Amino acid sequence: MGKKRKHSETQTAEPTKKDEGAPERPTRTLLGWKVKDEAKQQTQSNTDSSQFFRNKAKVMVTCSRRINYRKHQDLYMWMAKSPSGQSVKFLVNAVHTMEELKLTGPFLTFSSNFEKDAHWKLLKEMIIQIFGTLKEHRKSKLYHDHIFVFSIVDDHIWFRNYQISVPHNESDKMARGGLNKMTLIEVGPRFCLNPIKIFIGSFKGPTLYENPFYVSPNQIRALEKKQKAGKYAKKVKAKIRRKMHELSN
Repeated sequence: MGKKRKHSETQTAEPTKKDEGAPERPTRTLLGWKVKDEAKQQTQSNTDSSQFFRNKAKVMVTCSRRINYRKHQDLYMWMAKSPSGQSVKFLVNAVHTMEELKLTGPFLTFSSNFEKDAHWKLLKEMIIQIFGTLKEHRKSKLYHDHIFVFSIVDDHIWFRNYQISVPHNESDKMARGGLNKMTLIEVGPRFCLNPIKIFIGSFKGPTLYENPFYVSPNQIRALEKKQKAGKYAKKVKAKIRRKMHELSN
C-alpha cells in the first residue's frame, strides 16, 4: 500500500494576487497595440477638439418662387443675421452670368472707402459673416484659390469673383518664380448691390440707415413712359403745324 499524503500537501495552493503596481496589458486594435492610458488621452483629446469648435452659424440662401437667372422684373436681395441681428435690403443691378461674360474659367477683399461711414462698416461686417470662412472650420482649406472683391463706386457695392492662377510644370508642380507670375482671372458672376434700408432687427425693427439717393425701378419706368409720351405729343404737334403751314401756303 502506498503512503498517505500529509494534510498540508493535499491543500490546494491559493491563487496568486495580481500586483496592483504592475502595468495593465494593452488592448489590441486594428492599428496595433494600444495602452489604456494612451486610449484615454486620445478620447479626451477628441472630446476636447469637438468642444473647441462647433459650427452653429449657418448661412441660409432662399429665393422667391419661379426665379431664374434672366429676370424681367426687379431683383431684391436681403442679408440678415437672425434671429436678432441687423438686416439690409438691396436692389441688385447689372447681373451678368458666366455665359454672358464668356470668361476662361475665398479670399475677401474690400476697398478702403468701406471705412468711410458707419453704414458701410456695418455692411462690411455683415458681408464678412456671410461670405467669410470661420476660423478653424473643419472644411476650411490651408490655401486660398479664389478672391471675392467688394468695392464701393457711386454708392453701390460692386462684386467680382477672381481665381488665383499660378503657372505649373508638367509634373503639376509650381514653377520656379511662379508666385511672381501669379495672375487673377475673373470667373464670375458679377453683380451690383444698391442698399435701400438697414434695419436694426432681422427683417424688422427701426431703420438704422435709408439711402437718400435710392429711386425705385417703378418710378424710373414711369418717368421713361412720360418721356416717351412727351416725345409722341411733340411729334403730333409738329405734324399739325406742318399741315397748317401747307394749307396756309
